[in-house]
Amino acid sequence: MKRRELLKMIAAATGTAFVGSNVLAYTVIPMVNSKNSGFSKDEIAFFNEVGESIIPRTDTPGAKDADVGSVIAILLADCYTQVQRKEFNDGIMSLKSKAKSQYSKDFLLLTPEQRLLLLSSLDEEANIYNKKMALAETQDSEDGTAVPHYFSMIKQLVLFSFFTSELGATKVLRYVAIPGSYDGDFPYKKGDKAWAI
Repeated sequence: MKRRELLKMIAAATGTAFVGSNVLAYTVIPMVNSKNSGFSKDEIAFFNEVGESIIPRTDTPGAKDADVGSVIAILLADCYTQVQRKEFNDGIMSLKSKAKSQYSKDFLLLTPEQRLLLLSSLDEEANIYNKKMALAETQDSEDGTAVPHYFSMIKQLVLFSFFTSELGATKVLRYVAIPGSYDGDFPYKKGDKAWAI
């Protein structure tokens, strides 16, 4: 066999393997949006209301303006494990039942002050729970990490969904589409907004 023929065969074999792997690995994954995320319009509206209690509209947009509920539904469907989704859904049921038991009303019918009190108590409960979990280092989830308190998940999802939205990034944070080079000595004035990433 001549060297030239050998090189052609190697190139063909490795090229085919390289190109072929992508062709064989390609599968169509259906895109998830809020309509096919597995959550109803009412559940998404509920997520928006909880989000609005965490990030209310002031002189800047609130969580409901950014439609965090739709993003939360997509993130839960696409990114969370079954164990985490179950913890989240159980937590939503717990949140609704706590509103009923403390105020004899549905969460959506509570005043902003009542919502704030309820969510503040859940935040304290979540902090205590998460500290105990960190100390005990128990492993509850499929991937070997402890599942946080459901309210921690709710809060993280609301914050992430809001601050990565166009409204959160441009109206609440400072945003430069093409930021340019790094400047480690950029002037900061007290009260300036944080930068969007």
